[in-house]
Amino acid sequence: MQEQKNVALVTGSSSGIGFETSLLLARTGFHTYASMRNLEKSKNITEIANTEKLPLQVVQLDVNDGRSVKDAIDKIVAEKDRIDILVNNAGYGLFGSLEDISIEEVKAQFETNFFGVIRVTQQVLPVMRKQNSRCTIVNVSSVGGRIGVPILSAYQSTKFALEGLSESMSYELEPFGIRVVIIEPGFIRTNIINSSTSAKKALDPKSPYFSLMQKVENHFKSMMENASSPPEEVARVILKALTSENPQLRYTVGNDAATIVQARMNMPDEEFRKMVIQNFSS
Repeated sequence: MQEQKNVALVTGSSSGIGFETSLLLARTGFHTYASMRNLEKSKNITEIANTEKLPLQVVQLDVNDGRSVKDAIDKIVAEKDRIDILVNNAGYGLFGSLEDISIEEVKAQFETNFFGVIRVTQQVLPVMRKQNSRCTIVNVSSVGGRIGVPILSAYQSTKFALEGLSESMSYELEPFGIRVVIIEPGFIRTNIINSSTSAKKALDPKSPYFSLMQKVENHFKSMMENASSPPEEVARVILKALTSENPQLRYTVGNDAATIVQARMNMPDEEFRKMVIQNFSS
């Protein structure tokens, strides 16, 4: 059990991975701030926390809003005077071919999935550095941060960017005792499909990519519905990394994620391309 003085902040905690991670950290003894953009979605996690008497508080935090981020961090520091763990989890998916996605839609995707991570992390880092104690930043990426697939070019790009950001940060922060961990889930049984969006032009049957769009969307929906890994599995891997003496930089979650990453590393590009085409386009 961790002492309750250890404070964790988790973004995107209203459902899925963030929801389960917040609960698991609180159950393990971390004083956990489960943050979310819309507090109206906090009922479930609040009821569980109250029933189990968990050290968990809900806090409003919109990763796209600098003022919201600052207010949330200021509140936590005022109450606890520390932040030991940051789990950057907030994000959403955007379906559509590159030609069909507007610049505004791409920017919105990056605003949440990439710049949102930067915005929160930059506010937390001065707090962590001053503590002069072991702290950890967990960035929830995706197996999509290691491979490209059709119709998800914007989403995959945000995760590729997050991987590069995280790896670079790890060198900068190590001298301060701050560790960086990247979590790469595969298909997880969450409602991310419901919270995902499609580019407006991609929904037009006249789009030259409409048929491919339908195939990829249906493939993803099927894989998510039949995924063997629940969000609790991701939460357990995050906890494992947080409680490890020497955590890895990257952790894949789910057998499918490990298989895909290994295939990408070991297969020639052309062979891997054929596999992706067979899975997503045929």
